[in-house]
Amino acid sequence: MQFSTSLKRNYEFRRAYQSGKSAASPRLAVYCRKMRGQQGNRVGFTVGTKVGKAVVRNRVRRKLREIYRLHEKELRTGFDIVVVARVRSQNADYHVLERELMGLFEKLGLTQ
Repeated sequence: MQFSTSLKRNYEFRRAYQSGKSAASPRLAVYCRKMRGQQGNRVGFTVGTKVGKAVVRNRVRRKLREIYRLHEKELRTGFDIVVVARVRSQNADYHVLERELMGLFEKLGLTQ
């Protein structure tokens, strides 16, 4: 991820959940919050235990990270972004996840 850093602290995730805008689809939910005076984005990916065991959760997380990495240049900067994978994402094809994630980014106004 060239322009982004990772969200690591729990309070950063909670801040995006509570005071950010959100959009959801059957497989994903995205929360975003405008940062003040920051270059680039901070992004975090969460996959709950309901999605499956560790192997399945990590596979979903890797797909989402790759989708974000490939489309990072198309996104506006200055946001905290949290991507939450829902249960239906465990069997989803890469292209389905890509279409849904980019659609949610567009709905939230993150694309240029």
